[in-house]
Amino acid sequence: MSRNDRYQELFRQALRIRLVEEKVIELYPSDKIQSPVHLSIGQEAVAVGVCEALRPEDAVYITYRGHAFYMAKGGPLPELMAELYGRRNGVSGGKAGSMHLAAPQVGVMGASAVVGSTISVAVGGAMANRILKKPGLSVVCFGDGATEQGTYHESLNLASLYGLPALFLCENNGLAVHASLAERQSYRILEHARSYGIETVRIDEGWDFLKIGDVTRQVTDAMRADGRPRVMEVMTCRYKEHVGPGEDFAAGYRSQAEVEAWMAKDPLCADTALVAELKPALDAEIDQAVAFAEAGELPGLDDLLTDVY
Repeated sequence: MSRNDRYQELFRQALRIRLVEEKVIELYPSDKIQSPVHLSIGQEAVAVGVCEALRPEDAVYITYRGHAFYMAKGGPLPELMAELYGRRNGVSGGKAGSMHLAAPQVGVMGASAVVGSTISVAVGGAMANRILKKPGLSVVCFGDGATEQGTYHESLNLASLYGLPALFLCENNGLAVHASLAERQSYRILEHARSYGIETVRIDEGWDFLKIGDVTRQVTDAMRADGRPRVMEVMTCRYKEHVGPGEDFAAGYRSQAEVEAWMAKDPLCADTALVAELKPALDAEIDQAVAFAEAGELPGLDDLLTDVY
């Protein structure tokens, strides 16, 4: 695939994610969306770049801000929309909503509303693969705030000690709800990871899906060769509030100028001609997904205890 074709394909994937979430914003006031939403708008390039380098056997453990990784890894869109609607035809039967998405059939192993809680699960998955001699990497996504959790430190230690093929991917948007890095962390994320003997890499251009894809492929190729963990930190920016469909500049913890500076580098904002070319087909796909969701039934009492073990 030529660089131009690759750019257009990754652009299409990222735009698809953004348009889906903009549709969620449009629908949210109607109360049809049956769960809180943590939107990935602004962070799409991370998901599409990383997932470009992954294989079907690689598992991704996502966060509650997980729509982008769900779609980038191949999670079905109609079932995603139905899940947000809380319908039986959702990917988890309407029980997971936005914050607990999972699609194991494509390697999306699930999200949790508890910050950092999938990190140790991903390391467990990597250990299981090692014991069972199965191929595949465990990729766990988390925000910078999750690095403050004890399970993160324990997981780095275990992955390094046993030499497990786990990729720790920090989507660093500089915020934990409304708190900045300077207010929360006395350490540097990558320096801290290196203290466990783990190789690290940082990408500052979190809007550049081509660079993210290239670096991720280099990292994952090395992991497949040596079976060792890695830590990747990708600097990024969320355009919307922490939870919900709105803006948050009135809260005073960041300025609109900061976000606009990031948007000026964002291909989805800058390449208006390609947006205009791709948007009609993507809008049609999204409308079909909404129709699928709205045609679905709501779960009943007989669904209450299904899938409970």
